[in-house]
Amino acid sequence: MEKLTQAFYNRDTLTVAQALLGKYLVRVQVGQTLAVRITETEAYIGRLDKACHAYGYKRTKRTETLFKPPGTAYLYLIYGMYTCLNLVTEPEGEPCAVLLRAGEGVQGIRQMSVHRFGCPPEEQTAYQRKHFLDGPGKLCKALALTTAQNGLDLTGDTLYVTDSLPGCPACPVDPAQIQTGPRIGIDYAEEAAAFPWRFWI
Repeated sequence: MEKLTQAFYNRDTLTVAQALLGKYLVRVQVGQTLAVRITETEAYIGRLDKACHAYGYKRTKRTETLFKPPGTAYLYLIYGMYTCLNLVTEPEGEPCAVLLRAGEGVQGIRQMSVHRFGCPPEEQTAYQRKHFLDGPGKLCKALALTTAQNGLDLTGDTLYVTDSLPGCPACPVDPAQIQTGPRIGIDYAEEAAAFPWRFWI
């Protein structure tokens, strides 16, 4: 198992958003490993994208993380209550990132279920099972990620992405399997709302 290096993230954001599909996001907390297979992403490119928090190179206390080196975790709150995880891309100083929208649990599922619903998997309702990790806020809650992890180095030991895990082999995604469409919840972004920068398998 090898973590993705900074060079993986230091590429075109649309390329990275698609390349992340099928890879494993790993969260290590108090010696426990939680992992999900990434199934949906969205790209944000600050220099031209009105949906990006740092559109036009806007620097604020909140967006400063987007200007950090590629392979940095950018976490923020939406609606004042849901955490979203983004992976910073492109060279340092270019405010770009990939939002992780959804995944499939592969390791530590019991603990993720407790984080999400306060119960083990066998006590989940049919609705809860169906919508376990199908949203960026749900993904972060399952992995116990908060804004406290904002700015983490994704090549470190706390939060990282890898091609494979013990018992979970590399699972490359056939480009023909990748679906594309407009991003979700950005109606305010004028022409950028129609950019087909959401990718899923």
